[in-house]
Amino acid sequence: MNTSEQNLILIKRLQDMQKEHLGISSVNMAVSKVMDLFQFGMALQNHCKPVLNYDEIIILHGDRDAKNFRVFHSSFADRKFGSDTVYSSKDEILMQCQRSAEPIIFDLKNFSDRKNQEFSSLLSSGNTGMRMAAGLALPSLHDHESILFLLYKNYLTPEDIPERILAAVSTQLAVSMRTIQILRMAGSLKIPARETETVEPQEKMIQKGFNGIIGESTAMKKIYEKIAQVAPSQSGVLIYGETGTGKELIAQAIHDLSPSSHKKIVSINCAAIPSNLIESELFGHEKGSFTGATEQRKGKFELANGGTIFLDEIGELPLELQGRLLRVLQEKEVERIGGNKRIKVEVRVIAATNRDLEKEVTAGKFRSDLYYRLNIFPIELPPLRERKEDIPLLANFFLEKHGRNSGKKIIGFSQKVLQQMSLNSWPGNIRELENMVQRSIITAKDNMIKEMAFPKITDLQQENSQEWQVKTLQQIEKEHILKVVEKCNGRISGKQGAAILLGLPSTTLISKMQKLGIHKQHYFKDKD
Repeated sequence: MNTSEQNLILIKRLQDMQKEHLGISSVNMAVSKVMDLFQFGMALQNHCKPVLNYDEIIILHGDRDAKNFRVFHSSFADRKFGSDTVYSSKDEILMQCQRSAEPIIFDLKNFSDRKNQEFSSLLSSGNTGMRMAAGLALPSLHDHESILFLLYKNYLTPEDIPERILAAVSTQLAVSMRTIQILRMAGSLKIPARETETVEPQEKMIQKGFNGIIGESTAMKKIYEKIAQVAPSQSGVLIYGETGTGKELIAQAIHDLSPSSHKKIVSINCAAIPSNLIESELFGHEKGSFTGATEQRKGKFELANGGTIFLDEIGELPLELQGRLLRVLQEKEVERIGGNKRIKVEVRVIAATNRDLEKEVTAGKFRSDLYYRLNIFPIELPPLRERKEDIPLLANFFLEKHGRNSGKKIIGFSQKVLQQMSLNSWPGNIRELENMVQRSIITAKDNMIKEMAFPKITDLQQENSQEWQVKTLQQIEKEHILKVVEKCNGRISGKQGAAILLGLPSTTLISKMQKLGIHKQHYFKDKD
């Protein structure tokens, strides 16, 4: 095989891997958003079926203690598999799936003669018109078991089953099924309301947006895709973003869509706690271990055991504590202050920062080994000024959120205010927008917000822009080249030369300098 053929094979493999990755992302993203059985069925039909290439799908669900299963979802239109029918977990096909960690292939031709095997018999070719089935037990969640069956009209072998894709989407399927059940149970609870209160329909009680995150811009859709990718795993996540971009909301969404969503997410702001107390907050202390320690106290890591810990503003963690945090992450053990007992903890760590941690590492302010330990799956949140199409959505969301308790019936914003909001730079991002909407609700004089008091920083920027002088492109190019050449101490070519920094051949740069009238005396200064 020659080099050209090898390259073609490699390219084909890379294309297949990319297609597989996009398919997994598409399924996880679609299924993670569902809130009811109808949405679940639509997500499977529109996203799961094109990726897994099955003809029909059935998902069974059961309580581990109840020893039986019911149909959670079936794509058969004639309701052949009704949700009221109970199937025994001792059915041979169900038992085989539960025992195996991998998909099992079943030939359905001879299933009709199975006695006392109701589900197996119902799956037979005579009843379903299908030839083959692939069964897979989904990950167990909170004592609940689920089994997925993909049905095919034609004969297939184990090699035809997209096992990697099934493994990658199985957790998200189980999590979304559990979410639907919880919402269904919540909807069935009858909570007495006061005579003066209006009970909102269940649909309005459900979180808006993507797991409570508002935004439909391209930038935010990329963030949702990353959340869907990382949530089913137990991988650590490092969230970057300016102050007020919603880092805690992202951490909450990752936790809520994870297999440990039934456990706690414990948050701690490393910048809000004095450095002499943060060690106790993180790892706990024993009674009498220091002045004021009047009782034993568990730290955040112990409290989050089995769930998630969110370390906000991790860049503010004192250098002397970074080493101890690293040991906890590596050894999965904590030791309280004043104690000598090591306590095992299984915790997913999500950290967030508004700092450039790479620069902090270079400056010696943040440990490189801790940085690499945390930075397994980075998510960088865009500032509000880079997702301005989301501003009206966010503003209306905050108007609805805070308008309910204001006693005013405000229906929206004037076109002028919406335009002003889009032109504002929002240095405080979403938090600043929410505060300004809340303030505008208080000062509004009628049912429409027609005025919004923007910070003075906006006016300063406008004043500065008026002083800005127009320059020709030639002037700008000349000034830029001069700065780069000065930075390189007059060197034009070579590894340390200006041509490399400017991305130009040295001959081209010399020619440009001659045309722009740049001579040695411009960038070489006399030395005393």
